[in-house]
Amino acid sequence: MMQQSKRLGVGMTSQRTRDRMVGRLADQGINNINLLDVMRNTPRHLFIEEALAHRAYEDAALPIGQNQTISQPFVVALMTQVLLADGPLNSVLEIGTGCGYQTAILAQLVNRICTIERILSLQQNAEQRLRDLEFRNIEYAHGDGYKGWRARAPFDAIIITAAPRAIPEHLIDQLAIGGKMVLPVGDENDQSLQVVTKMDDGHEVKPLMPIRFVPLQPGILV
Repeated sequence: MMQQSKRLGVGMTSQRTRDRMVGRLADQGINNINLLDVMRNTPRHLFIEEALAHRAYEDAALPIGQNQTISQPFVVALMTQVLLADGPLNSVLEIGTGCGYQTAILAQLVNRICTIERILSLQQNAEQRLRDLEFRNIEYAHGDGYKGWRARAPFDAIIITAAPRAIPEHLIDQLAIGGKMVLPVGDENDQSLQVVTKMDDGHEVKPLMPIRFVPLQPGILV
């Protein structure tokens, strides 16, 4: 849980505004109390452009530059809740740091998170922002998310915040047995949020809901 410090960024938004957001999340089926508390206390407005800060607690995806977006709060909460459904997690891989908001949510709920971003400017800005907010359990990489982070594997969970056309099965290899990967899958016109669970003899896939994310791209940009 975030400490009562500059992380709260209280000056920009009222507690009532944040409470309304959390109320909407609860109405939409988010029932993990710790997660709801983290969503309430994390200053989403610090992760977007100042001109859009007044919209930070709406249930909407917003642009963060480089043709990328910060996911709507419900999607962030849903993907996080799915990962936490079976209990506490030690190590999580995030593919697509973006502005760092999803990273910040996870970092308050798991022991360690490794996060990869392919766009250098986004990676640097997110890392600086999260360090300024005094997170100490995050490892950062500017790299190709398609490759994962084999040196830190196996992970209890993997979260992918952009959509590949098909499940990257080589990333399943970086999961621990029993681990889950949550990700959007499909092209720009037909995507679904899916959960992949790794088992001793393979893996199973469960679709959750239609979704819309930016495409997952290979390689890096500097």
